[in-house]
Amino acid sequence: MTDSIVIIGAGQAGVQAVASLRAEGFTGKLTLLGDEPFPPYQRPPLSKAYLAGDFARERLFLKPGAFFAEADCNLRLNTKALHVDRDAHLVHLENHEALSYGKLLLTTGARVRLIPVAGHDLPGVHYLRGIEDVDLLRPNLVAGKRVVIVGGGYIGLEVAAVAAKHGLEVTVLEAASRVMERAVSPLVSKFYEQEHVRHGVHLMLGAAAKHFEGHARVERVITEQGSLEADFVLVGIGVVPNDEIAGASGLTVANGIVVDEFTRTSDPDIFAAGDCTNHPNFYYARDNGRVRLESVQNAIDQAKHAALAMLGRPKTYREVPWFWSDQYDLKLQIAGLALPGDQIVPRGDPASRKFAVFHLRAGKISAVEAVNAAPEYIIGRKLIAEGKTVDTDALGDPEIPMKSIA
Repeated sequence: MTDSIVIIGAGQAGVQAVASLRAEGFTGKLTLLGDEPFPPYQRPPLSKAYLAGDFARERLFLKPGAFFAEADCNLRLNTKALHVDRDAHLVHLENHEALSYGKLLLTTGARVRLIPVAGHDLPGVHYLRGIEDVDLLRPNLVAGKRVVIVGGGYIGLEVAAVAAKHGLEVTVLEAASRVMERAVSPLVSKFYEQEHVRHGVHLMLGAAAKHFEGHARVERVITEQGSLEADFVLVGIGVVPNDEIAGASGLTVANGIVVDEFTRTSDPDIFAAGDCTNHPNFYYARDNGRVRLESVQNAIDQAKHAALAMLGRPKTYREVPWFWSDQYDLKLQIAGLALPGDQIVPRGDPASRKFAVFHLRAGKISAVEAVNAAPEYIIGRKLIAEGKTVDTDALGDPEIPMKSIA
């Protein structure tokens, strides 16, 4: 058993790895490096309850203060790792210190994708990824202010919902033909488009920001369709993996840090977990079965597998991916990974604000999208894992309980 493990990245995956390593019996030296000033915290509430002011900062933190002392883990905040010397088994830090490791775990996560247009650096142009981003954004949530949100994905729409509830004039620009295009089916996109319009949000689909204008701060967003006046702007156009330290250290990188089914990188002593990984997924048939996921579930489950692998007990990673989004009083829950050729089976009436869309491949459920429909999500996720063939007529009939389909 290795006597020293260093973890670079103090997010959801990094914290889970600490907990799992100790629970699995690791007694060696354990160090967790984070480049932010805050203890490890959860990100999903940032664009929802925390932005709305309904969630105290202390509730964001993943573990109580005593956790790291009890786990005998050296948590080092405001500490940036610059380079890994794989031959010497050393992690070089920005402060010129070097840490030795027996095994190394990279849980470096992802960062916001910056918008490459003129005026992107004007004051009043915001992104949302961390606590400090929300703290800068929240004072702008004043009734009557005009916000332009660039991007109609999860983050953009969650912020739009919060802003609309605070009485702002909200415009969402989405370059694709529908919102959440990469994440949900057309039926679910249409439902959410109608909900946002009903709450006063102005949706501009097939529209992109060409550039931002303003003097001391951003004042307008220029699109091909015209100019939009704005008191502030939020850009939410996705994230990119923090894989630079891996690539600079000679590890294989391709849209993330490439790992095998046990979370091992191309170096047998280095592992990776979470948003930063490009990994084989049992439920995905495209790209040679490889995918990079941005989800709490993947971060937690991969970290558990990484802990086992570092302790010499590798276990194949084959967890069902799941995701969620809260917008207004709607809870969207998704399990599995859909593909364009999947058979679509709707269940329930969207007008009731409680329905689901199932995706089937060869008679088996490959994904489920559930809106305020917990049984469909829970049982659908179970059926994905089991790989059972289902009766599509029964699946599409809301009068037939999901339990009987399972």
